[in-house]
Amino acid sequence: MASKRQCAAMTDIMTKRIYEAPSPSDGARVLVDRLWPRGVRRDAAELTDWLRDIAPSNELRALFHSKLELWDEFCRRYAMELDAHPEALKPLQELVAKGPVTLLYASRETTHNNAVALKNYLERRHD
Repeated sequence: MASKRQCAAMTDIMTKRIYEAPSPSDGARVLVDRLWPRGVRRDAAELTDWLRDIAPSNELRALFHSKLELWDEFCRRYAMELDAHPEALKPLQELVAKGPVTLLYASRETTHNNAVALKNYLERRHD
């Protein structure tokens, strides 16, 4: 059974473009893209961590690349990739257990991207 902090923590997962200014309300700032975003200085990003290993595979990224009609398929396949490598999620789960976490992404698409899919995945697994 999940602790009260773990239950509260799952609601403290947010998503944000890495190009937006850091904010104290972000909590732990975690980049979840496989590639470093263009034009972003590492020191300016104020990252807690960069978890490349939980990003979608290059193959999956190429399949979805801005094709909104494939969103459901992307989410399904991404969940399968995450299920196949639960150890890659451990660092993120530890951060979530401690407090608010913001999943950072570079995509211009704010509602259909890997950070949103990852947030949804984590919330479904927690239910």
